Amino acid sequence: MSTKIEDFILLFGGDLSADVAEQINTKLSSIPTISSTHNIHKVLMSKSKEFKTALLEGPLAKPTTLAIFITQTIENEAPPEDAGACIRFFKRKTHPETLLTDKIQFTVLGLGDSNKLLDRQHTAAKDCNQVAQALDVRLEALGGQRFCQRGESDERTGLTEVEPWIDVLVEKIKECL
Repeated sequence: MSTKIEDFILLFGGDLSADVAEQINTKLSSIPTISSTHNIHKVLMSKSKEFKTALLEGPLAKPTTLAIFITQTIENEAPPEDAGACIRFFKRKTHPETLLTDKIQFTVLGLGDSNKLLDRQHTAAKDCNQVAQALDVRLEALGGQRFCQRGESDERTGLTEVEPWIDVLVEKIKECL
């Protein structure tokens, strides 16, 4: 069960994820309760010190903070360069299983492109979002509390899955204000 939300961190890396982060920011800012009493922080996944401080050490590292990870999968199941530092950080096997315990709630939105897969005929969003899938599993394994189910989208289908996922996220957030 999710707890009350007081702060938001939008984490993104890459042009497409920046655009989607802006969509989410706009939607959240349009909610009167959020725009007047909550803080929305945007953090580039390439800025190691910023995302580590925001998620693990600083005043936002608390159970009432929702971290929204927006990550792309590019060729060979890899994140874009701008997201690499954050993804590699959470992949480290040396982290304790309690790294995120009592620190944040999280949700992950994957942005993939099945056009880059060999078998484009029989693929869907689940086949081109490996970075988001791995990050989602890893954040939970490190003690993070999942706020909302992972979203997965596909550029080949025009990212039609993004808007409905954002709507579900916003409704769930409204329940926790």
